[in-house]
Amino acid sequence: MVKVNDVEIHDERFRYLAFGNASLEKLYSGMRWAEGPVYFADTGVLLWSDIPNNRMLRLAGDQVSVFRQPSQFSNGNTRDRQGRLITCEHGTRRVTRTEFDGTITVMAERYQGKRLNSPNDVVVRSDDSIWFTDPPYGIISDYEGYKADMEQAGCFVYRLDPKTGELSVVADDFVKPNGLCFSPDESTLYISDTGFSHDPEAPQHIRAFDVAGDKLTRGRVFAEMAPHFSDGFRADTEGNIWTSAGAGVNCYAPSGELLGRINVPELVANLAFGGTRRNRLFITATTSLYAIYVGANGAQTP
Repeated sequence: MVKVNDVEIHDERFRYLAFGNASLEKLYSGMRWAEGPVYFADTGVLLWSDIPNNRMLRLAGDQVSVFRQPSQFSNGNTRDRQGRLITCEHGTRRVTRTEFDGTITVMAERYQGKRLNSPNDVVVRSDDSIWFTDPPYGIISDYEGYKADMEQAGCFVYRLDPKTGELSVVADDFVKPNGLCFSPDESTLYISDTGFSHDPEAPQHIRAFDVAGDKLTRGRVFAEMAPHFSDGFRADTEGNIWTSAGAGVNCYAPSGELLGRINVPELVANLAFGGTRRNRLFITATTSLYAIYVGANGAQTP
């Protein structure tokens, strides 16, 4: 391993993905637990969640403002293929869509008549289906939501059918499913398990699944994250996975090898590619928002 400033090179391929002369910038501070960044390329705006402060923030240029407060203890955010904001809300235990006129549409809040736990992270496929994870982080205390009992039999990964509105379980063998993203060609769905956060014997890895229509098959461990765990992550256009990993961001090749790491002064929760060329990595890390330019381009659409 070679270290150059904030960058650790574990594989020579990472020399072309991260630059030793690219500085990690702190853009904003003052959050309690920053999460769920999503970039709007059409307006040059980054939105993210500050879960315990029950708000969402907005970065436009170098100016930060409150986008929504209360935010229902929002966590993960993404955009659908029409460009609308999709949000996981801990406080209301639901997934919502913000329409272009600012009104909010509830997309999912119950499964088989029972309330969801606390939707955590979300992605939208090109067929408009919405896939999200549902661990209990928003109901295990009053810090990131409202303390309450689980109504579901477990912590599942769901798929919402865009045409029928039907919600189905696509994975039911996670302890605490958390971050997720598709490979650029959508043939693979990556999902992290952060059960380790409350049980030292529980998983702390990312799993990969083949996507067959509305089903997941051939689940396998993609990357073991010990001593860290993967909270949120994104893919670049080459299929590399950039993930939170303790006080830093790890980058894994599509085949699972650790390519390198960008060290960050705080515990990282999530990240998103943005900027004009989608080569600026925005990092939400505990109390602060950071950014660094990299040699990769994010695969997010739109």
